[in-house]
Amino acid sequence: MRARVIAYYLPQYHPVPENDKFWGKGFTEWTNVTKAKPLFKGHYQPQIPADLGFYDLRIPDVREEQAKMAKECGIEGFCYWHYWFGNGKKVLDMPFNEVLKTGRPDFPFCLGWANHSWTTKTWEKGKSFSTEKMIFEQLYLGDEDYEAHFYDVLPAFKDKRYITVEGKPLFVIFEPNDIPDSKHFIEFWNELAIKNGLKGIYFIGRCDALPTMDRKKYKEIDNLTKPRYEALLEKGYDGINSVTLKYAEFKSSGFIKKGIHSFLRKKFGAIILDKYKYDDIISHFITPEDYLERIYPQLIPRRDRSPRSGRKAVIYYKSTPKGFEIAAENAVQCVEKRDFEHRLIFLNAWNEWGEGAYMEPDLKFGHGYLNTLKSVLNRR
Repeated sequence: MRARVIAYYLPQYHPVPENDKFWGKGFTEWTNVTKAKPLFKGHYQPQIPADLGFYDLRIPDVREEQAKMAKECGIEGFCYWHYWFGNGKKVLDMPFNEVLKTGRPDFPFCLGWANHSWTTKTWEKGKSFSTEKMIFEQLYLGDEDYEAHFYDVLPAFKDKRYITVEGKPLFVIFEPNDIPDSKHFIEFWNELAIKNGLKGIYFIGRCDALPTMDRKKYKEIDNLTKPRYEALLEKGYDGINSVTLKYAEFKSSGFIKKGIHSFLRKKFGAIILDKYKYDDIISHFITPEDYLERIYPQLIPRRDRSPRSGRKAVIYYKSTPKGFEIAAENAVQCVEKRDFEHRLIFLNAWNEWGEGAYMEPDLKFGHGYLNTLKSVLNRR
């Protein structure tokens, strides 16, 4: 296999009390997906699942079928998004708990800490909310809470299916810069890991290649990425999952066009759509830094947040398996010359239907994306 593809997995396909309270009884990701509508000519919405239908992750057979499809196309394992808000507060943990408890599916996995607050904008700007409301605030409470968090995930780290790098359990952090004492947190968890018979933890932080502030510097866009990555590595992270969405959007639009578009969006709001052709995004998606050791590229099959955000969404349109083939080959070429342990690519995502980022079969393309990935990974 030319690369180790790890697919991000959203466990948001079963009802939970918190979603019932804010969005209505029975709310899941499918609630937004089914309400999506095309916003312009040629806009592929709604995107409807095929083989698995509008599934419920409380059903074990669904999880087995997902793993079977992923394995057949060459995906090494799932990275389940894991929520720990502090003080033991968790949510959406039922699917992974069942995977861990039952030993099924027998398919590799790791965890990614989705360390961000939940507000009424997390899944959708609800019509009943005139202002954004906090649902769960992400807290960083120090060593006692860090220790409780570690022991909560330790059974997963010790599971034979858990994905490792250099013999260490792989742990992804969604917002690494939000942890106020990252270096201490990493050292503390590594100490606990060794104390409990592990070699340590292999920490990967997701990092946006482009800063969200100081737009005056965007003319220097190609000089901004490396310092951001270096600063994160200095905090003790073993590697970085490069997130180049904003970088590619800016590069594909150009400085002047992007500036005009941003001005019009601020002045006229959602009347002006923020949309890009997928092929244009992909042509700028890989940066020189993605070829460096310890930098692990992201791969996207498509992206369209309109099911969640309507006209406020960022939309990549005209994605096809053929375009995805180019994206997959570009990502593989970044890592295939490394030793196999470090040929990691993070696929975003397996099942983010509300963001239009999914590999699972739909009514339009069927298994097209799955078959394309399989073909690329098996090339000689």
